[in-house]
Amino acid sequence: MKTKTKVEKDFDTVKTFREIKDKISKDIKGMTFEQLQAYLDKTKLKPKTV
Repeated sequence: MKTKTKVEKDFDTVKTFREIKDKISKDIKGMTFEQLQAYLDKTKLKPKTV
């Protein structure tokens, strides 16, 4: 039977995604639709200009 050596990653995409998702979930909990729209407008990524 083969044993696998676990490699420690510098950046874990899944862990980072879950942290971001949990933060957003906590931020928007209990918001009204209008508050949610304002939150999304405030935190929306701005397009990069060339």
